[in-house]
Amino acid sequence: MRVHVADHPLITHKLTVLRDAQTSSPVFRQLTEELVTLLAYEATRNVRVEPIEIQTPVTRTEGVKISEPRPIVVPILRAGLGMLEGMVKLLPTAEVGFLGMVRDEETFEPTTYAERLPDDLSDRQCFVLDPMLATGGSLGAAINFLFARGAQDVTAICLLGAPEGVAAIEKQVEGHDVTLVLGAVDERLNEKGYIVPGLGDAGDRLYGTA
Repeated sequence: MRVHVADHPLITHKLTVLRDAQTSSPVFRQLTEELVTLLAYEATRNVRVEPIEIQTPVTRTEGVKISEPRPIVVPILRAGLGMLEGMVKLLPTAEVGFLGMVRDEETFEPTTYAERLPDDLSDRQCFVLDPMLATGGSLGAAINFLFARGAQDVTAICLLGAPEGVAAIEKQVEGHDVTLVLGAVDERLNEKGYIVPGLGDAGDRLYGTA
């Protein structure tokens, strides 16, 4: 597994505002979108392309286009939805699927309650969106769900991660081609499985507690 922690002052600045408990939901949503676009730039560094010949106003030349089958972006519901717009802005030709996963707050174990994905993901590059990599249970289950459908390689994009979560993902996806792109790796998890210092519950801060 490859782990890339983005080291850029704009990313750190936006994360600082996201962490602030006084940041309102509308500002939180806007900054999340902007931050994901920055992280997606790194996450798509190895997106597959193929050569194409075009006509410029001056002459014919060769460039590249996104290869078929197109990449698929998979936000983990519900908090991952807040990251979707920032991702598809950078990769507008990608298809979009959805995975609904919920974590048991007592056992921290994930359960899949909904999915909207192709039955066959063979030869597909998949980009999974999940704001917080805490225990790694939900993200690890989502990544393995995609590989079980035939995905070739998976890149996960998270705003924040905990060392425990990174280690858990590495263990769960052993033998698979996985890249993890993070805005930052924080200190630790607390006894409730929340990232410290973290930014709280990303879903609640994006959409409220309903």
